[in-house]
Amino acid sequence: INRKYNILHILTLWISMAQVVSQEDRERTTALKDLLSRIDLDELMKKDEPPFTFPETLEEFEYAFNENGQLRHIRTGEPFVFNAREDLHRWNQKRYEALGEIITQYVYGLLETQCNMTRVYLPVDPAEGEPCSFIYVTKDALSNPSKLLVLIQGSGVVRAGQWARRLIINQDLNSGTQIPFITRAIQEGYGVMVLNPNENYLEIEKPETTSSPLGALDEQLEEPAEKKERKDDKEGSKKKEFYEKYRNPQKEAETERIPIRDNGSSEEHVLYVWDHFVSGAAAKNVFIVAHSYGGLSFVELMNQREAEVKHKVCAVALTDSAHNIWLQDTTKTTQDWMQQNCCNWVSSPEPLDTPLDSMLPDCPRVSAGTEKHELTSWMSFDSIFHFFNEVLEAQEYEESQETSSSVTTRSGSHKSKHQDL
Repeated sequence: INRKYNILHILTLWISMAQVVSQEDRERTTALKDLLSRIDLDELMKKDEPPFTFPETLEEFEYAFNENGQLRHIRTGEPFVFNAREDLHRWNQKRYEALGEIITQYVYGLLETQCNMTRVYLPVDPAEGEPCSFIYVTKDALSNPSKLLVLIQGSGVVRAGQWARRLIINQDLNSGTQIPFITRAIQEGYGVMVLNPNENYLEIEKPETTSSPLGALDEQLEEPAEKKERKDDKEGSKKKEFYEKYRNPQKEAETERIPIRDNGSSEEHVLYVWDHFVSGAAAKNVFIVAHSYGGLSFVELMNQREAEVKHKVCAVALTDSAHNIWLQDTTKTTQDWMQQNCCNWVSSPEPLDTPLDSMLPDCPRVSAGTEKHELTSWMSFDSIFHFFNEVLEAQEYEESQETSSSVTTRSGSHKSKHQDL
């Protein structure tokens, strides 16, 4: 009996101790909740992340392009450093984007000063205050009777004159911009037109909406206490998750996008430029270089203007094109034309210009000599102009043969008539 009593006593003691511990845990949890409720997470996060205010010029960023077209720090000579502040990824990304906007304006300046190109605004008949985009053209782009080169970049943040922002910042201007293509084309007697397929809208800041203090007070008075408590807990939980995931406090301004008429997408832009500029250009031979999504936009142009493109375009160089003839529902005649007049330089470990198996029956595929998608245009630079020159030589040879044949036929006809007489 004594043994049973002792065991019962020990069990009772354990239960009492457990209840005490549980009570202590509950009290600690309550105290922690009370402490967290007193912390303003927004203020805490603001102290953790610097404000999104960045320099507005390369000089203020303390960067400049050297004689090799490489972006270097003015004082240290070092390349651009993305992680300027550790553990602040969003702030670093915003800083990178701010630099990218400066780079865009810098490239526009090079197009105008170094390449002597002019802006032409779209749409061609804007109303007062209407959002506009623009392209760049050489003075003879529409009047050159022989050759016109049209450049179309891929999708994303790149604007007129750029293949890849990342290459401009981290490698050099030659690999990341279209300037080498423009310069060589001008030297070889082309007119040049630089498209701007990603300038599709005007982004404006939304005005802040302020609610009436009396209205907010009425809502609080009408809201049941239980519902309000659940709502507060939910909002507090969201704040904590937001902080833990991003460590970013700053509420960015809400914006809205106003699309540019008839240029609201890359496909629309390419079609618009074709209808209003390229189709009416004097050039006998039009050549196109289209990178990535630009290739898809070109194929869409063919779907819309097949007969015109076949009549006007001499050759097309694609670089790692994103087009798909099946998904884009191209015709058999378009596919046959692309087989004869297009070549796609794709990312590959094989040496430059190595023929590759074509996965779709559209156009020949060759290696660009690089596995990096954004480098395919620059790495295939010489090969593209060689391709264009071969096409021109073949065309000139065919025309000379036709002329010779025509002269022979006319001569034979005159001889026959003379014999008859």
